[in-house]
Amino acid sequence: MNTTSPLTAREVYQVLKDVALGTRIMRRTSSQSLSEIYNGLMTAEIDGWRLTLFKDGGTLDYCEDCRSPDGRIGSIETWQRYGTDPVKLLSGWEREQLERLLNELSA
Repeated sequence: MNTTSPLTAREVYQVLKDVALGTRIMRRTSSQSLSEIYNGLMTAEIDGWRLTLFKDGGTLDYCEDCRSPDGRIGSIETWQRYGTDPVKLLSGWEREQLERLLNELSA
């Protein structure tokens, strides 16, 4: 496992952006879909990347944590500066696409 450096918010953002653009495939790994969660966590897998996303008040709020295929980890605690959360880096369109795709995921 590579623990030399934590994942940056920018690295995780790029993976989420790729999903929104349709160049990566995402699958749900949690028991509930995003549409079934009003407040709470949802896990997803994207080409070996494992993400935990948090939904608040019916909308995607932030990325709780992420593990890359090489074993590096990033979390809300490591993305301490305001605005560095990967979800916050998404454009409005990218975020809408990601939420739509998350809502459509089946187990």
